[in-house]
Amino acid sequence: MSTMWQGCLAHTDYFEMRSSGGHDYGIWVTTPPNYDPATAQAPVVYVLDGNWTVGMTAPLIVTQLDPMQSIQPYVQVSVGYAGEEAEHWERLRNRDLVPPGEPIAKEFIDAVEMGIETGTMTREQADAYLAELRDSRGDMFLNFITDDLHPRIERDYGTAPSGHGLFGYSYGGLFSLYAWLTNSTFFDSIGAGSPGIINEDSQAFALLQAMGDTLPATKLHVTFNDRELLGDIAVYQNLAKNAATFLHHLTARNGSVTSALMHETHVTGLQASFLSYLRTCRGQ
Repeated sequence: MSTMWQGCLAHTDYFEMRSSGGHDYGIWVTTPPNYDPATAQAPVVYVLDGNWTVGMTAPLIVTQLDPMQSIQPYVQVSVGYAGEEAEHWERLRNRDLVPPGEPIAKEFIDAVEMGIETGTMTREQADAYLAELRDSRGDMFLNFITDDLHPRIERDYGTAPSGHGLFGYSYGGLFSLYAWLTNSTFFDSIGAGSPGIINEDSQAFALLQAMGDTLPATKLHVTFNDRELLGDIAVYQNLAKNAATFLHHLTARNGSVTSALMHETHVTGLQASFLSYLRTCRGQ
């Protein structure tokens, strides 16, 4: 276990792990105060984009002690990238969090090109960024979480055999929808914050159509932000509109689906969306 993270986040361990597909990941495991793996048997909530999200979501594990609205016990496992790859997490997440075959929206390419014009991204970085999207492997990453990572978490932290959750934001939210739409029975609840359904031809719609009238039993909570919808950035407008359209398609089907509108931008909505997921799907 690396010592560099010790003391940075309360009750949090850090280790690095290679997937069966040959990719390296950084893993943060945050346990509730006074957690005893020998007796606690708490389920796991997997949180994506760990390099970005762990600092804003892991401290919220104290909600389990909130006397006004307590949250069901859980162990948080944040999944990100390790070593030199941690510097490129924004690019590598395209490979892992996007469903295979997901089309790249023109508005998204335009946004990347704008990054070159404004100097926030070089041509080399932009090409590498888009290359990961053209070979996205969300299916392999889902297998990593359920088949490679979870057995280790279960062994080392004495977690419960069921009741696990998944939360992702932006492309992480798209991945969460993908996990739900592939009818994975591993998760009891799934949170999809501002899911990155940027293209109206997204795999999210194709998979939903293929599913028919019966939705998965897994609880799904979707959030998106009003400032995405009402702003003037085309990528975020499309994301919010498509998320709303996706939810509209769910209303005619039977399923455990909830949603919430956050008063945030795409960047600031992460923590609010995670809290909304905790309160809705893991409140008690």
